[in-house]
Amino acid sequence: MSTAICPGSFDPITLGHVDVVRRASTMFDYVIVAVAHNARKSYMFSNDERIALAQDALADLENVRVELAEGLIANFARDHGASAIVKGLRGTADYDDEQAMALLNRYLSGIETVFIMGGTEYNHVASSFVKEIAHYGGNIEGLVPASVAQALTQKVAENG
Repeated sequence: MSTAICPGSFDPITLGHVDVVRRASTMFDYVIVAVAHNARKSYMFSNDERIALAQDALADLENVRVELAEGLIANFARDHGASAIVKGLRGTADYDDEQAMALLNRYLSGIETVFIMGGTEYNHVASSFVKEIAHYGGNIEGLVPASVAQALTQKVAENG
């Protein structure tokens, strides 16, 4: 049975993320969406909120589960018996960032990274853009699942 890890901060999960996870779920027997912490980022949503939003967005995928990943993704993947780490790419800028990470993860764990090109309809979608659009009251429909749009709108209202 093949297991893949789809890591990310998912702050919040977007339709681009959902697209990549959905396609990974057809290639692997089991997919674990690893909600990770990146020390270089500040988060709008807590770990529990990011997990809950991802679980809701992916609820229809029976072979996908969402977990908090603490520490190195290479260790998380190895500890879960993963045969691959799956990363979505929107373009060459993503590839440049992800290539070094893929090589480091292989060095640390022996696990290969598989890149899935995001659907062209989501090439412009990034969590940071979505948060900025929401902050200024813009329309985020079509960028994130409906439950995420609602949670993001509420979070922006609470934080002013």
